[in-house]
Amino acid sequence: MGRSVTRSSRNNDGTKSLFPSLKYKQIQDKTRQNIKGQVSRLKRRMAYHNRHFQEKISKRKVQGSYVVSKLRKRFQVKKENIKTIPNLLTTLRMTSAPILAYLVVNDHFGLALGVFLAAGFTDLLDGYIARNFKNQRTALGTALDPLADKLLVCFLTVSLTSAELIPVPMTALILSRDAGLILASFYIRYMTLAPPRTVSRYFDVSHVTAKLYPSTISKVNTALQLLYVACTLASPVFDCVGHPVLQGLMYITATTTFLSGADYVLTWRRRLKIVKNN
Repeated sequence: MGRSVTRSSRNNDGTKSLFPSLKYKQIQDKTRQNIKGQVSRLKRRMAYHNRHFQEKISKRKVQGSYVVSKLRKRFQVKKENIKTIPNLLTTLRMTSAPILAYLVVNDHFGLALGVFLAAGFTDLLDGYIARNFKNQRTALGTALDPLADKLLVCFLTVSLTSAELIPVPMTALILSRDAGLILASFYIRYMTLAPPRTVSRYFDVSHVTAKLYPSTISKVNTALQLLYVACTLASPVFDCVGHPVLQGLMYITATTTFLSGADYVLTWRRRLKIVKNN
């Protein structure tokens, strides 16, 4: 009876010492498998998110480069080709202004009249080319054309005044109106020039920032001023200095000069067009 109890106790002791080790090993293997499975799933999930994140980054890069290029085009200062035939003819007309003044001051009225007619022909020619050939049309030419006319009128008016063919008040009226327009154009150029406002960029004529469109009265006044100085220049050649028709033309030109100056002061905001940076 005592042996059976002792054997049973040993068997029980042996069973107790063997089963826990097997059970521990099974739990350990199962835990390892679970951990491996979780790690594997975590790796697959991280790889998926990484791939998805990389795709989003590449997509954002494409969208960002497109937006940057679009903004760059939008805010890029417009630069145009200024080497055109109308611009060349306009420049020649501008350089003829001091030559005309020199000829008038030295009493070479016949030669001065011939140079003036040649300058008028270049005015008609460059206008025809700019209207009929689109690649010859520039914003600079639009600004230079009336400026060349103003230079011709100013130089001729001053020189003809020195020759006592145009009264001083008439010359003062014409010069004050044109001087006001030139100063206004310098101010508009400064205000519409995108930063940085450097001297080189300010005087770079290929960078167009604004256009000031003339009114009808201004166009009529320019034509009358050119006609008036042309007739005054021709009066010594054809011996008609002080003719009543010339006097009447002077009064009409003075009236339109005053009206066009007042019109610019009142309506310049409507006639100003800012060139967008496309």
